[in-house]
Amino acid sequence: MKQSFFEIVENTPLTKTVYRMRLVGDTSDITASGQFVNIKLDGFFLRRPISVCDVEGDTLTLVYKVVGKGTEAMSKMTEGTLDVLTGLGNGYDLSKSGDTPVLVGGGVGVPPLYLLCRRLLAVGKRPSVILGFNTREEIFYEEEFRALGVEVSVATVDGSYGTRGFVTDCLSLPAHKNATYFYTCGPEPMLKALCKATTISGQLSFEERMGCGFGACMGCSCQTLTGNKRICKEGPVLEKEELLWNAN
Repeated sequence: MKQSFFEIVENTPLTKTVYRMRLVGDTSDITASGQFVNIKLDGFFLRRPISVCDVEGDTLTLVYKVVGKGTEAMSKMTEGTLDVLTGLGNGYDLSKSGDTPVLVGGGVGVPPLYLLCRRLLAVGKRPSVILGFNTREEIFYEEEFRALGVEVSVATVDGSYGTRGFVTDCLSLPAHKNATYFYTCGPEPMLKALCKATTISGQLSFEERMGCGFGACMGCSCQTLTGNKRICKEGPVLEKEELLWNAN
């Protein structure tokens, strides 16, 4: 973990509630896709944990959703310096992916899969991507994934774009049916449904409220088959086989 100061160079809306912020600073402690940063905002006691969407050189890209007063304040920032804790969380393990992993993101669980996709491609893997949203108006980063040259499927709950239904309804499509492994991030009901719908192994990144963000407060602990784990420290990425709901 490292505390650094980053300059805001971009903060633009991707949808009505989702924004992309680009920062320039010391990114050396960000070593794995799936890690997150913790941002200090003036006037707020707790830092805001945001997953890393991409990192290249000294440029850090964050994609976040406005869900409360803190992220609302972030959405209005157009310049200035941010106090950021970097290198938090364990991140995804690329070594278990096989040749053709599928990356499954739901809503604001989509961003950390972008850096993961780039890094899988860099080591010769052939990932495919499934993105899930409620409506067409909420879709973001579809074109960014396509620009990487991977197969992308989109599911919308209301059927206004792509496959009607949920991300699990895309698993049988030709682009994904031979997946060797899955990586995912999204709301817990989606994660549970994905585990139930698949026979392959995978890694899941959990969204959780955090106090400190680096394991000191124990506020984000969860039970697993191998004992209690802190989402901010031993997570946010856990393996399918260690989750309690897979033992039932």
